[in-house]
Amino acid sequence: MSGGFDVVSESAIRDGTATDAYFLRTEETLEAADRNPRVVAEVTQDQFPSGEFDLLAGVKDAANLLEGIPVDVDAVREGRLFDGGPVMRIEGDYLDFARYETSLLGLLSHQSGIATAALEARRAAPDSSVLSFGARHVHPSLAAVVERGALVAGLDGFSHVAAGEVLGREASGTMPHALVIAFGDQETAWEAFDESVDPDVPRIAICDTYSDEKDESIRAAEALGEALDGVRLDTTSSRRGDFRHIVREVRWELDARGHEDVEIFVSGGLGPENLRTLRDVADGFGVGGHVSNADPLDFALDIVKLDGELASKRGKLSGTKQVFRTPDGGHHVGLADRADPEDGEPLLEPLIRDGEIVREFDVDEAAERALEDAELVGFRE
Repeated sequence: MSGGFDVVSESAIRDGTATDAYFLRTEETLEAADRNPRVVAEVTQDQFPSGEFDLLAGVKDAANLLEGIPVDVDAVREGRLFDGGPVMRIEGDYLDFARYETSLLGLLSHQSGIATAALEARRAAPDSSVLSFGARHVHPSLAAVVERGALVAGLDGFSHVAAGEVLGREASGTMPHALVIAFGDQETAWEAFDESVDPDVPRIAICDTYSDEKDESIRAAEALGEALDGVRLDTTSSRRGDFRHIVREVRWELDARGHEDVEIFVSGGLGPENLRTLRDVADGFGVGGHVSNADPLDFALDIVKLDGELASKRGKLSGTKQVFRTPDGGHHVGLADRADPEDGEPLLEPLIRDGEIVREFDVDEAAERALEDAELVGFRE
């Protein structure tokens, strides 16, 4: 019995064996027939705009996958919203990239779904601190994928330590209920944390372990005094009742006792609707499953040009395309060799030229694009 984890290796992704078997059979068949057509292939979710925008992420990983392969790739920039038409275009000899389709689509589909869900949370509480707490819901090998998608959407941070090492960011988080239970009482746990943990770590006390939120919040403020930065309410759904009222009650009682500077953070199964309801009474949120459990976007890769001629399967649009953003927030799809819409900004830009990556990736810049685009197109208003 093997003691290892069921994880596909990076080497398998890079050599293209992390693929569906029929692509290897396709390679075998084309090579035997001495056939290797020059193609243009496009990655799309919907052919035409539908009015429902999604956020593109995973482009950095996609570029790393295709680096060194003699192809030209154009792609929408990470952090842009799109609605129909291609998000990526590959031009090259088909056998040079055929076996990479499965991994390519997975890299784009999964992180884009996560980023889109994270942007829903960001837009629901634009002025609050929102952290990604959902890494526990996915295979640990995917934690950095989840957290990077959250950052692309503009979330303020995340909780996973190893993901932070991958992404060059410090993980956030203070104490779980388990710490309080391990000590047997709240005050002992809060004071031990304050005495032991680096002073740079905020003192955010979990305040709903054994008694109600108001009681524990008052006790935390009394126990830690000026050292207390905030309280976290992670109340299980079976005990919440009117959660907004609970948060307002905690705020009232802290303020009444002179603890106006103590912030209130809320977590535990929260989605965008919860954030909209609580954003004016809570200072920050931890969002878990809504982000990490997001459905991947349903991208497909289709040949649209074969040896210079128009080509496509049923239900797909032939020809090399471009997508445009107009100043009014519109998303337009058209043939690349035709006139663009008035004042339209072309979104497909060079990513790889003859196997060399010609673009840099900055997650903060991607987040700025996401938030600007979301405002422009009215994302999930």
